Amino acid sequence: MNTEAEAPEAAVAPDDRPDPAATMSYVYAVSRAGTALDTAASRLAGLEDGPLRTVTAKGLAALVSSVPAGAYGEAGIRARLEDLTELAALARTHHAVVEAAYAGTTVLPMRLATVYLDDARVRAMLEERGTDFADALGWLEGHVELGVKVYADPREAAAAPPPAADPPAAEGSAPAPETLSPGRAYLRQRRQERRHHRDAYRAAGAVAGAVPDRVAGLVRARVAHRPQQGELASAAGENIANEAYLVPVEGVEDFHRALTGLADGLPGVRVEITGPWAPYSFATVPAAGGRA
Repeated sequence: MNTEAEAPEAAVAPDDRPDPAATMSYVYAVSRAGTALDTAASRLAGLEDGPLRTVTAKGLAALVSSVPAGAYGEAGIRARLEDLTELAALARTHHAVVEAAYAGTTVLPMRLATVYLDDARVRAMLEERGTDFADALGWLEGHVELGVKVYADPREAAAAPPPAADPPAAEGSAPAPETLSPGRAYLRQRRQERRHHRDAYRAAGAVAGAVPDRVAGLVRARVAHRPQQGELASAAGENIANEAYLVPVEGVEDFHRALTGLADGLPGVRVEITGPWAPYSFATVPAAGGRA
């Protein structure tokens, strides 16, 4: 019997085992080099509670922290993205870092899980894409992202008070119909439920279609995202429209006013405005060109 084949340590050669001390460079955002991003880096913590730093090249700076190579290499990051709990924790930290940095300066948020082998690869990325990054930063300067979600909720529509009853019939008019049988009452209820469902979705669709026109003169760009479903949709009703708008900072209040009352008088229809956020939806930068 070959006892060495049964020993777990013989299955992996020592040189192939991951170095527990090895790290990689996780990139959160790119901005112009300067004190604003350096100041943000000095007071923030990134993933794994690691300190943040800036990596600079061509007048640009990347906001970076070191992460364990075993947990954030190809296999490790794939496992995290497939685990909703791990994904949520990763997204929260990434988002918190970007938002805190954006409070002090315009940044281009990098996509979630943008990981490079080391700072040298990050620097090379900045040098390669420097012109694109600078142009994008100039385009986003002075703007924030606002989200608009439209929901249809047939149950809310069904629970809304019915229209005011008609006045009593005049004396001598036809008598009121007899009380419905249980079977007919059930059929009437089902018809009413279907009508509420149909009406709520039609009204929500009309509201969603009116949003772009209402804000057309107030925004620089618009992106339509896939409606949120399943565990991503925490609000009541069904999300039928999920859009992002790039709005000048000074126009945020006007944007809100433009959509005020859009769903008034429409039971089962709700409009939700989120933000302002850093412009994730409008930062079209490479995902991770130097990822291991």
